[in-house]
Amino acid sequence: MSQPTATQPWSQRFETALHPAIARFNASISFDINLIEYDITGSQAHSRMLAKVGIISAEEGEMLVNGLEQIRQEYRAGDFNPGIDAEDVHFAVERRLTDLIGDVGKKVHTARSRNDQVATDVRLYLRDQIRKIQTDLRTWQQTLVNKAEQNVETFIPGYTHLQRAQPISLAHHLLAYFEMAQRDWTRLDEIYQRVNVCPLGSGALAGTPHPIDRHYTAELLDFGSVARNSLDGVSDRDFAVEFLCAASLIMVHLSRLSEEVILWSSQEFSFVKLSDRVSTGSSIMPQKKNPDVPELVRGKTGRVFGHLQGLLTIIKGLPLAYNKDMQEDKEGIFDAVVTVRACLEAMTILVEEGIEFQPKRLAEAVAEDFSNATDVADYLASKGVPFREAYQLVGKLVKTCTSEGILLKDLSVERWKTFHPQFEADIVDAIAPAQVVKVRNSYGGTGFDQVRIQVEAAKQLIA
Repeated sequence: MSQPTATQPWSQRFETALHPAIARFNASISFDINLIEYDITGSQAHSRMLAKVGIISAEEGEMLVNGLEQIRQEYRAGDFNPGIDAEDVHFAVERRLTDLIGDVGKKVHTARSRNDQVATDVRLYLRDQIRKIQTDLRTWQQTLVNKAEQNVETFIPGYTHLQRAQPISLAHHLLAYFEMAQRDWTRLDEIYQRVNVCPLGSGALAGTPHPIDRHYTAELLDFGSVARNSLDGVSDRDFAVEFLCAASLIMVHLSRLSEEVILWSSQEFSFVKLSDRVSTGSSIMPQKKNPDVPELVRGKTGRVFGHLQGLLTIIKGLPLAYNKDMQEDKEGIFDAVVTVRACLEAMTILVEEGIEFQPKRLAEAVAEDFSNATDVADYLASKGVPFREAYQLVGKLVKTCTSEGILLKDLSVERWKTFHPQFEADIVDAIAPAQVVKVRNSYGGTGFDQVRIQVEAAKQLIA
């Protein structure tokens, strides 16, 4: 019968060692190694606090801090690669620390549990990653603004229900995604405040009898506040759920534009051409150029959604406080961070240098439909005809043109007058795509003047 070894991170209460398969099943070191530098940083702050309040000596505190820093450098140099026998990153660091500085290393875990330790590590990690994603979002927004500024007077059909609705400025369309990204940025900023709460010192669940100074530890780690309830401190994962919600919405916005690029690059639309830098070909059809980037972003969106649903499912039935189920929160968080950042980078490259809009084709598109029908009704309304009456008349007019295989622009002035005496020769100019877009100059509208104002406002916001 095998005995538990001295290297295992639990007491000698146990008479036998873990079954090897269960040890592998139980271990998290393969993925929580991502937290190692945050774990070291948290342990250094904890060590300084222990020395400050006199739980350990100043000399011991310095030994712990220096030993932990050596482990950080070993890890960065590729010389510290703990295996499955370490179980998790926390014990791996503690064991290496004891190897380096002797029994003093065993004091690092005084007044602390792995429960509050991991909660702290995850918060430190997410706090860092949120700022990195916000930087990525700013780069993405800058790309959208640059492309918008180049295309204020480029037309594109606007759609509702994927049916031609009204012509708009291409810049206006791109700036809609700028606004989505801005909401993503501010949403992360709000979540950051709730991530930035220090649980260290909560212990396993009930605090500690040692005279610790939790506020000092939080100050060293630059946390904005301290968890007020030790039970909640170790069991709270709301902040992680909120982050995954925000990550999911970022992916929603990227996926919506991805879908449009996929449509726009098809032969049926031909609104954009894909550069060789962002597309691949078919293994058997030499003529094809595939929109791999937006397709992958669209696919990876479901992956991030899955991590959100997974974490919600993990925590929905957990009694207080910590439960081993919570070990399963990390892989989803790590993967969501990597996925979101990769997709933001890929979409930034796609829009910046991977798609070439086709102004001639876009101009043709807005001129070959009935998307100016609303402007006919607005024309009559401006002459005193009740809008609903004008709306019904234009519906009849469109029906007539459709049956004859012509467009509104094909009607002669004389023919216009047969439908209503208020139609004059200026109706021809009033329904031209350029005029249709130009006159929608209400705040936030697609009129060229408004779009230029919004471009400048967007540039100022991210400056």
